Amino acid sequence: MTDGLFGIGAPTPRCQQALWVDADDDILRAGAEGRAEPTFGGNSTAASDGKPAAPRPMRPTGGAATELPPVRTTSATATHGQRPTLDQDRQEQIKSAIGKVNGSKQVTDVSTPVGIGVALLFLLIAIVVGGAPLAFLNVPALLIVVGGVAAVTIASFSWQDLRALWPVIKRTVHYQHRTPHNATMHALELADYARHNGILKLQGLAHDSTYNEPMLYEGLQHVIDGMPYDKVEQAMRMGSGARAFRHGQAISLLRRAAEVAPAMGLIGTLVGLVQMLSNLQDPTGIGPGMAVALLTTLYGACLGHLALGPLAAKLERLSAAEDLLDEIYIQVVSSIGRKENPRRLELHLNSILPPPERVHFYD
Repeated sequence: MTDGLFGIGAPTPRCQQALWVDADDDILRAGAEGRAEPTFGGNSTAASDGKPAAPRPMRPTGGAATELPPVRTTSATATHGQRPTLDQDRQEQIKSAIGKVNGSKQVTDVSTPVGIGVALLFLLIAIVVGGAPLAFLNVPALLIVVGGVAAVTIASFSWQDLRALWPVIKRTVHYQHRTPHNATMHALELADYARHNGILKLQGLAHDSTYNEPMLYEGLQHVIDGMPYDKVEQAMRMGSGARAFRHGQAISLLRRAAEVAPAMGLIGTLVGLVQMLSNLQDPTGIGPGMAVALLTTLYGACLGHLALGPLAAKLERLSAAEDLLDEIYIQVVSSIGRKENPRRLELHLNSILPPPERVHFYD
């Protein structure tokens, strides 16, 4: 049997590879001074008969061993029972350690732009190899397709939706990466810790370890503050719904533009055919009309299926992944608020996780 994730007896093989650091700076400071370990309220955790103090709240940092340095205070008058004021270096060190807990990290995923670029590159190579590459550049065709797609999209949505599109598109490349497995393991660690030590003991680094997950952080803060768990769940679901709505607006905008692009290509084809047929008596006028007719179809198909469609699909996938994480965090916070057994929570979370992401926290 090994110690639990926060040093409280719940065994799991995955915990054997984690490093444990103290969750409260007062405990670190007390240990360095050789006196009894204080609690958050300033009372010692050591028994009056001199027995060893209760296990200190711990949290995993994951990966290789890392140790937080001793606490340095900005005031030499910090006394026992008072939480010392941390200097800026110490705060940055704590944030660095917290950032390693839940596996969240800012990633740059270039698969979408690379995929679009490679598709366009192959198309360009085929054009060049076939000869006369400048023949595929036609200004009237570009005006019909690009201008038409932009105008119809603007007509279908509001200016506010258009202004909010670019920040969402950037998420296809730069976003916070969180696997459901790591997020569930970290959430179960918090639930297990709260089960053994009480909800109020989540204050400090145990709570701060969720600062990369805004929904989980705010939900835990509400529970710590004593808000009824049903109200907390309602607030979290409202936040998740608002986020999903914003993403849905951007996805709908891109989907609409992807649908309009081939249609504008077809409209351009009809325009080119009309121009060509109206100049049958002049052989020199047939070529430009035919070029417009064919190139508008090409431009519309490329814009819709090589650019706008993949962007919408990528955003849909990312939004679906965030929906799953939101549901995990809502269930965890609600379970902590109801003071349920974390083993029941593990079974429930595994029922909503895809098979490759399921956890075995207590095995």
